Order: sequence, then structure tokens, then C-alpha cells
Amino acid sequence: MRTRLGDSKADDAEKTALARGAVRISRQTGRLIRTAPLTCVFLVAFWTIGALTGGLGGPDDELLTRVGAGTDSPLWTVLSSALWAMDLKGYLATTALLLVFGTLAEREFGTLRTAAIFLGSHVVGVFLGLGLVVFGSDLQPTWLDSLRGAVAAGPSIGGAGLVLALTFRMPSLWRRRVRLMTVLSVLVLTLYSGWLEDLLRLSGGVVGLLIGVVFLRGDAAREPRTLAEARVLVGLVVAASALGPVVAMLSPYPNGPLSWYSDVVAVARPAAEDVTSTCASDAVDLCRTMLIQLSYGRFPALVMSLLPALLLLVLAEGLRRGRRFAWWSALTFSVAHAAIVGWFVADAARLPAAGAVEIGFSYGVPILAPLAITAVLLATRRHFTVKLLRHAVTKFWQFTLGSIGLLSALYVFGGFLVRDQFSPEPGFAGLLADLPKRFLPPGYLLGLISTEFKADGFLGTVLFEYTGVVFWLIVLTGLLMASWRAWPSSSEEETAHARDLMRRYGGSSLSYMTTWHGNQYWFTPDGETVIAYRVVATVALVIGDPIGPAPAAAVRGFAEFCQENGWTPCLYSITEDTKDAAVSLGWSAVQVAEDTVVELGTLNFTGKKWQDVRTALNKAAKAGITAEWCTYADAPHAITDQIRAISAEWVADKGLPEMGFTLGGLRELTGDGVRCLLAVDADRTVHGITSWLPVYADGEVVGYTLDFMRRRASGFRGSMEFLIASAALELKTEGIRFLSLSGAPLARLDRGERPRALQRVLDFTGQVLEPVYGFRSLLAFKAKFQPGYRPMYLAYPDPAALPRIANAVGRAYLPQVDLKQGLRLAAKMITRS
Repeated sequence: MRTRLGDSKADDAEKTALARGAVRISRQTGRLIRTAPLTCVFLVAFWTIGALTGGLGGPDDELLTRVGAGTDSPLWTVLSSALWAMDLKGYLATTALLLVFGTLAEREFGTLRTAAIFLGSHVVGVFLGLGLVVFGSDLQPTWLDSLRGAVAAGPSIGGAGLVLALTFRMPSLWRRRVRLMTVLSVLVLTLYSGWLEDLLRLSGGVVGLLIGVVFLRGDAAREPRTLAEARVLVGLVVAASALGPVVAMLSPYPNGPLSWYSDVVAVARPAAEDVTSTCASDAVDLCRTMLIQLSYGRFPALVMSLLPALLLLVLAEGLRRGRRFAWWSALTFSVAHAAIVGWFVADAARLPAAGAVEIGFSYGVPILAPLAITAVLLATRRHFTVKLLRHAVTKFWQFTLGSIGLLSALYVFGGFLVRDQFSPEPGFAGLLADLPKRFLPPGYLLGLISTEFKADGFLGTVLFEYTGVVFWLIVLTGLLMASWRAWPSSSEEETAHARDLMRRYGGSSLSYMTTWHGNQYWFTPDGETVIAYRVVATVALVIGDPIGPAPAAAVRGFAEFCQENGWTPCLYSITEDTKDAAVSLGWSAVQVAEDTVVELGTLNFTGKKWQDVRTALNKAAKAGITAEWCTYADAPHAITDQIRAISAEWVADKGLPEMGFTLGGLRELTGDGVRCLLAVDADRTVHGITSWLPVYADGEVVGYTLDFMRRRASGFRGSMEFLIASAALELKTEGIRFLSLSGAPLARLDRGERPRALQRVLDFTGQVLEPVYGFRSLLAFKAKFQPGYRPMYLAYPDPAALPRIANAVGRAYLPQVDLKQGLRLAAKMITRS
């Protein structure tokens, strides 16, 4: 009966959860329809028409010829082409694009203006793109001639214009990023993929920009670009240059003016019989190309060709962090890239005059990309001022040069020992001369350098094909080691000064946590205000409020300090005043916890609301349990051994990693001024322990903050209520003003305010973690002591950094979680949610 009853309850709970989920989805859908009716109606029609005509996988040639736009198509296809996409990926990508930016556009412009911008961008963009095909054939006959007679469809043409027009109404931070990413995306697709739909998407985006300049620019706020923003934009440009060749490789039939990059990135492997027949003819250059292609296996050629792109992505991340080392590396890479492409251009100049214009365009445009990046880097040099620590630079060069030297020696001497596995058999000088070629992607060898031999045996093939792969991996690893973890740590003098300021000026209830191990310190120029922080994944997490007489100025100065070092500042668990100071700088804020404060001056355990507390005190007295103060460092070994055992039992019982950051453990019990209150029976058995962190004001202790709480599993069940109540009574007699029961992370009171999207995400996260860590249950437990509630906030300057901030906060709370604990944590969240 119990099993059936339990199953019935589980079924009812599952049905209830499904019903709630359905209601939530219906509400969100209704809200979306009300705020973006045009987007919803269009997407429904878009998918319905595609399904009814069998075009979701891409319209067939007959249908595409009738509805797609092309140079030979009727005029009405300019409109019909917006109702189909070229393939399923186009349907999915367009849907995501319009759900985000179409909804934002309707909220900003209204339905009619959004429709006008979308249709205007699509119609004018199609005409502009087709006109370029018709009148631009003399400049690029091979590419543009191939687009004559082609047809294309897709609402992403107007969608690109809508996005770029919308950027004129975005905040400056998002305006620059969205505009740059959109322009780079459509430009890269046009140059490397190069089909008609790519060109029309680019022209649609150009029309959207013109609409924004003519009709919307006067409403756009102009704000100066910050240091951090400039670094992000330069990093995006460098990243886009890395992804261009990858687009050429992934495109099944690259057709753009830079489509020849597909031969550089993905080296095709010809059949042996085709190589033999070609080399038997007079086609010397083609024979040389095919021999190089045949000398590499597909996998090492592909990996080694992609690694330079990965290197640029790593450098782009270094530029985002403001690293001078990344700036020099990116500049060197761009200059070298321009030199290599310039070799191709010089080689193309020797071709007959009939093809000079076309080939000059095909090979001349690519050289503009590295030259433009070089110019951008030179123009923004002053933004990249973060120098690596001396030991980081030394380790990088030792690791990189030492590894490359060892690798080079291995290739030359190892290749000489197995020279019989090469054909023709090379000498020592030949292997030495061939060494630089092993470090180039094989595609660059096709027009630059000829190979004198190829590998036949196993060891020879490994040396010949994988030397370059290992080389690039070494460079990437060296860059990561050098720049990703290069920041200074605070000295003992700075730590002592921060502790002195905390005692002099006090601060919030979390002020003592600024003295914990792992924190670093930033001081205002006068040295009177300090901010404690720790850097996690380039996010500078600030613990609590600034301490000192100038907290608002400290927030501004710390933000500038973080910008100079390439970090994203994040103020965590701050009070209302600090939150307001951050918001005045243009930052955003969201509540992340609820501080619970018990005022001791009027404390009196009388009345029905204190019944649970009085019950705990009475039961403890009957059981002979008393509350005893001590300091952990001076307590007898018999007591500290029990405390360690209780803590270990608590952690083992959960089977989950113990949290840190703003939640102290055994190590934090030894802090200067920290007091421990124990629940001890007549046999000197410890039933529970709490630790209390001092809160200072004007050099005196005015309050205490509850931190460490552990209870023996087989001990007195009301030990926590007993200890907190006992602490309140005894500290009241000492003249202490208040107790903070500390903040409950991801838990808050419902104050009747409509939460924003991010607040809803945090509330949901707290709900998911509740079965595991019980933050909301903890807040409910603290309500027994009738506290006052004070919201604690997270403030951040850049909404785009929220994923990194969430990662940094998670890693700060769980810095040493192993794989087993992580899997157990995930399993408990899934099974208990």
C-alpha cells in the first residue's frame, strides 16, 4: 500500500510539474505574441509555406526557379523570395535571428515601422545585389558571371538589414558589438562562400545601415568607446579573420572571390593515377601541386591548416584582455600573412594579361584583410598595455623555444636516421633545408615552395606530417600558459593594511570576509579605501562593499583598474548604497542574496513567533547542553578533533563539494577575532558549532556575522536554534548592536516587484540547487529569529559578460570540485528537482 501510495504521489507530482510547465510556456507564448505579433505571424507563415510546398529541406529547383530572386527572374520574386529559405539550416538560423531581433525591433519601432524596415531592406537589398551581379562582371567575371542566372531566397536578406538598422537604437555597448559582428559575418560569407544568397544578404545589410543613417541616427546616443570595449572590438576583428578560411573549408562548394582559400585550408588528396598522368604531361605547376597534395595525409593536413586559425582565436582572446604580448603576436602574424599572400599576388602578376584583372582581384583582395588588420592593430596600440609578468614571459620562451628546438632536432636527426623511408633519399642538408616547410600549412606550399621528397615509411611519415602539428600545438600551449594566468598577487603588507582599514572603518556584514585567504587588494590613491577581489577566468569578483571613506570613488577607480588589466569587474554581495554607486556609472545590478539582521537592542524572546527558539533553549537545558565560547586556535585538542570530525561527517553525508568564497570552512575559523560558540553536554561531547565574524565600526566591534554552522548527525536536533539564540542573548549583554545571520545565496523575499529576465534566471537556479544546498530552506530557517531583511546585489558593467561572470562565481564557490563530485552534484539536481 505504501509503495502504491508513493507511486501515486510521484505521479501526481509529475503531472503537477508538467501542468505548471505547460502554463508557463503558454504565458511566455502569449507574452511573445502580444509584444511581437508581426514576427510571430511571419514565422508561422514562413514554416507553414515551407512545409506545404516541401521546401523545409530546401525548395527543389523547379520551385526555387519560380519563387527565388535572380537576374532573369520576374519582378514579383523580389517579394516571394522572402517566404522560403535555401535549406533547413536557413530556416533554423532565420527563425533564431527574427525571434531575437524581430522581437526587439517591434518593441522599439512598433509593428508597422518594423515591417517597413524589413521589407525595405529585403527589396532594395535584392535589387542592389542583382545590380552588382549585372554591372560588376567586368571586375570579377568568374565569380559574378557564375551568379548570373542563379536564384536565391531567404528572409535573412531583410533580417540582416533589420538587425543593422536596430543597432542605431541600441545602447552604445551593444550597438558596436552587434553591428561589427553582423557586418563581419555577412562579409565573410560573401567573400568565402560567395553564393547569390550570401551577396544579397550583404546588400540587405548595407541597405539596413543606410536606413539607420538616414532615419534613425539622430535618435542614437553617442558615447565614447571605453578601453575595454575597444579591446573587445579589435579582438572580434582578429577572430573574424581567423574564421574566414574555416568558412571556405566548411562550405561544400565555395564560390566567392576568396574561395581559393579552401585549397589552402583543406588540401585535397588526388588519386595516385591522376598524379601520374598529370606529371607525364607538360603541366609542371599542376604536377608540383598534386605531388604536394599527395604527400600529406588528409588528417594531419586538415589539423595543421586549422591550427593557425586557432592561434588567431587565442590571440583574439589575449587582445580582449589587453595583453601587449598578444598585440605583438597578432601584428607579427598579420604581417607574415600579408607577405605570404603577396607572394601569390606577385606570382599571379606573371600570368597573361587576359586574366590579370580577375586574378589580381582574386589575389589582391585577400591581401587587404591582413593589411587592414595590421592597420587596426597599429592604430589601437595604446589600448594594449597589460604586460606579462617577467616570469611568465621567461617561461613562455623557455617552453616554446626549447620545445621547437627539440622538435627541429628530432626531425632533422631522426629523419637522417630513417632517410631510407623518404623518396628520393635526402641528405642531412636536405632535411635541414626542408625543416621550415614542416611548420607551414600544406596549402601554403602549393604556390610558395616545392617539396623535394616525400615520406614512404611509418617513422618518416610521422616526422614529415606531424612535425608541424606538434609545432602549432606547442605555440598554442605556450601562449595559454603565458597570458591566461598572468596577474600579480597581493603582498603581506597589503593584506595587513586591508585588515587595518577593515578594523578602522568597518563596512557591511561581510567585511571580515575580505581578509580571507585567496583575496587580492586594490587601494585608492590615498590608501584609505580598499576593495578585496579575486580574479577567476578574467572576472574580478569583489567580495562585499568597498571599505573606507570613499566607496563610490573606489568603485569608479577599481573599474578603471580592471579595464587596464583586461578584467571584467563584478561586485558581488554588495549593499544598496554600493549598488547605487555602480548603477550611476551605467552598470546593471540584480539581487543575489538576502542578508538577515537581528537587532539586539530590542531583542526579547516573548510571544508566539519565538516559540521554536524558546523550545530549543528549554530542551537544551533539560538535556544538560550548554553554550560555550572559544577560539578555534586556542581550543583543546579534544574539542578541535570533534569539530573536524563533525565537519567531515557533514561533508561526507552530502557527498558533495564544500562551498567556499563567501562561505567559510575550517580554515576560516582560525581568523583573528573570530569566535566560536559550541553546544556541549556534560560529557564534553560537542553537538554543534557556529562561528561568528566580527563587524567593526570606528575601531570597535559592533556586530557579528554568522558563518560556520555544523551539527553532529546524532546530536541534539535543535542545536543551531539553541546556539544562535544563546549567542544573541550573551552578545546583547556585551553591548553588541546586531547579529547578521549572513546572506542566503540565490534566495530572496518576494517584495511584489516584477522580476526582470536575469532575476528570473537566478530564481530558477536557486530552485534547481535547492534540493542539493538548501539555500531557500536556510532563509526560511533564519526567519525563526524575526530578522530584518536587506537585499544583497551583484553589479556588473557589461551584460555580454554575464556567462563569464556566472562561470567565475560558480568556480569561486566550488574551486576544487572533482569529476566524481560534479557528476554526483548533477545527479542530485536532476533526481531531486
